[in-house]
Amino acid sequence: MESRIVKLIWAGRMGYKAGLYLQKTLVDNHHNSNQENTLVLIEHDPVYTIGIRDKNYTPEDIKKLEATGAEFFKTNRGGLITFHGPGQLVAYPILNLKQFKPSVKWYVDQIEKTVIRLCAEMGIKAETSPHTGVWVDDKKICAIGIHGSRFITSHGLALNCNTDLSWFEHIVPCGIEGKGVTSLSDQLRTEVTIDDIVPIFKNSFQDQFKCALVDYHPGKASELLRAAVSYSK
Repeated sequence: MESRIVKLIWAGRMGYKAGLYLQKTLVDNHHNSNQENTLVLIEHDPVYTIGIRDKNYTPEDIKKLEATGAEFFKTNRGGLITFHGPGQLVAYPILNLKQFKPSVKWYVDQIEKTVIRLCAEMGIKAETSPHTGVWVDDKKICAIGIHGSRFITSHGLALNCNTDLSWFEHIVPCGIEGKGVTSLSDQLRTEVTIDDIVPIFKNSFQDQFKCALVDYHPGKASELLRAAVSYSK
């Protein structure tokens, strides 16, 4: 079978609002017949985000979180509150599942397996649980929250590499009481950066999704990123 092509954009460090705009642009392109499956890899400035099921955050709660120095955004993804920030690899696959398998359950399963494969390669035993995400014992190492619109995916996963885990102390991560968070660096007791992990993540993603990752056209990628940053100002 001919390998599916997924275009790769490395967005670098970017605010969350810009990341949302970039995703929306790529999703709109899909709906407007530009059928380019894309994987965006990004690192966000500190931000707390909630999904469509989070109704409990009052203006006072939001102010407290913003007082930590992070932004706060309500999103249309699944899942509950989480944190994104420096040292965390965020991946936004913008895929047409009809070109893979038209099943959101299958898609989430592939994301989980992608991260579990990566962790295994690093010597970390990670697994799923009844809760979303990928876990090492009772600590979450990777959060997952997705959105689907007519089988076009957005949002995705956030893998803690060398994230400052104290950011999570201000929330109940993903709404799950009594559970903790961890990172690749925390587990391996050594500094593991996003740059260290990107090549391993790419290989794991390609293997799990049976696709070939090809760099997005540099000029077009720069144009998309400039538009996203400009929009967020």
